[in-house]
Amino acid sequence: MRIGDLATRTRVSVRALRYYEEQGLLAPARSGSGQRHYADAAVNRVRLIQQLYGAGLSSKTIAELMPCVDAKVSTPESRARLAAERDRINAQIAELTLARDRLNDIIDVTSGPNPQCDYA
Repeated sequence: MRIGDLATRTRVSVRALRYYEEQGLLAPARSGSGQRHYADAAVNRVRLIQQLYGAGLSSKTIAELMPCVDAKVSTPESRARLAAERDRINAQIAELTLARDRLNDIIDVTSGPNPQCDYA
């Protein structure tokens, strides 16, 4: 598929896909005229990259870990790095859960009408 098709299927901009290529995260085949062509598997790869970015990993970290993902093997170092990222994400989840619970408490306590808090 062409870059525009991949962008549409993944809801990622063409510019972002080119950036992924520059960072070594995505490797399209090239036609004789230089056009990028992506295999169907690129859709899942872009989604994984997006998830990792969304989880707070840098492009450098993702690029360092992708060979292990591609080979479906890891080193003790890469496993430790993945575990550290997982632990960081778990800590963020815990913080977000606490914030959500506090908001729920505030909503419960302030459920009565109050003209001072009218945001209309």
